[in-house]
Amino acid sequence: MDKIIKVNLDLLLVQRKMSLTELSEKVGITMANLSTLKRGKAKAIRFTTLLAICEALECEPGDLLELEEVTS
Repeated sequence: MDKIIKVNLDLLLVQRKMSLTELSEKVGITMANLSTLKRGKAKAIRFTTLLAICEALECEPGDLLELEEVTS
């Protein structure tokens, strides 16, 4: 089975009652880049970016990123 990394940014934003715009302002990352990450289309993420998002959302990297099995 193949695996993918699922990004739970939508869920965390809802839980924290925070908009993508608000997160963008807090972490200094463009809306376009956050949107790419949110949609699971990002090819990579810097640890500094991951840390900034986790600090803003008061979460752990494992709350944001999840390994998911893909059935064919």
